[in-house]
Amino acid sequence: MFELLKRLSDAHGISGYEDEIREIVKSELEDYVDEIRVDKLGNLICVKNGGEFEVMVCAHMDEIGFMVKHIDEKGFIRFAPIGGWFSQIALGQRVVLHGSKKVYGVVGCKPPHVMKDEERKKAVEIKDMFIDVGAESRDEVVEMGIDVGTPITIDRELVKMGKRVTGKALDDRVGLAVMIDSLKQTESDATIYVVGTVQEEVGLKGARVSAFAIEPDVALALDVCVATDFPGTESLHMDIKLGKGPVITIVDASGRGLIATKDVVRWLKETAERNDIPYQLEVAEGGTTDATAIQITKSGVPSGVVSIPARYIHSPVEVVDLRDLENSSKLISRALERVERYF
Repeated sequence: MFELLKRLSDAHGISGYEDEIREIVKSELEDYVDEIRVDKLGNLICVKNGGEFEVMVCAHMDEIGFMVKHIDEKGFIRFAPIGGWFSQIALGQRVVLHGSKKVYGVVGCKPPHVMKDEERKKAVEIKDMFIDVGAESRDEVVEMGIDVGTPITIDRELVKMGKRVTGKALDDRVGLAVMIDSLKQTESDATIYVVGTVQEEVGLKGARVSAFAIEPDVALALDVCVATDFPGTESLHMDIKLGKGPVITIVDASGRGLIATKDVVRWLKETAERNDIPYQLEVAEGGTTDATAIQITKSGVPSGVVSIPARYIHSPVEVVDLRDLENSSKLISRALERVERYF
């Protein structure tokens, strides 16, 4: 699972620019499905034919990043966030600008040595940061193939930390890895739609469009959720730990996002218990997933979420436990084999 996850995590693709990720997922699944298509928004839809009962399993391909919005005369680049960023994390990062070729840069700001006392006490906001690509003028930046609208991603590689790994875009490359691995292990009588969705980080857009076209009988979104086993999370009164198994969502965003369909929760819990797969339960007050958009598509789709616990979500150093990926894959594959008994 590590090699697959590394391939996905190290690849680049902000919302709306998921092409590189889509090709990886396609190459992994093309020998295991009967049909592959890409819809008008860019979702990758893979179909494994079976009976009339149809299941949708999805994970989003996009990662948070930035986009060039201005290049000044000295060659410094101002940029806008794409997706949810905690501004303090962006400062000091090395980035990749995806113009006509890949260009490396660094995120900088006015140094503390020349800040006034009141400035040092405040967190630097993204609007006050810039990217330095080593150029001396705007013309030189343009000659590098960079212009307004050039997408930007973090330059970081996945590495092991014992049984855990750390890297960028594990939200939601772990979901993609589990989706791919579980399908390879699944023998089901149902027709399975495996979907790599686009633009989740900016409004669950790909899930909404693909679910409308598929209109499945039941759907599962695979994503990450906030682990609460590190300092500073005690006040959340949640018990989500790395290495303790996949997380079955009951509610997210205090119900403003998803209230998981009860039969979906029962299906997942009973599957885990029957197969001795460790699992955790989540009632969350923040964050949501593609399942929120899928559930209210057309006349409604019974929907749920299986998540992999992650630390430091929406940073370049997200941490997950490989054992959770393996157990999540096992849960999904076993659940798909008996899905028609529950709906």
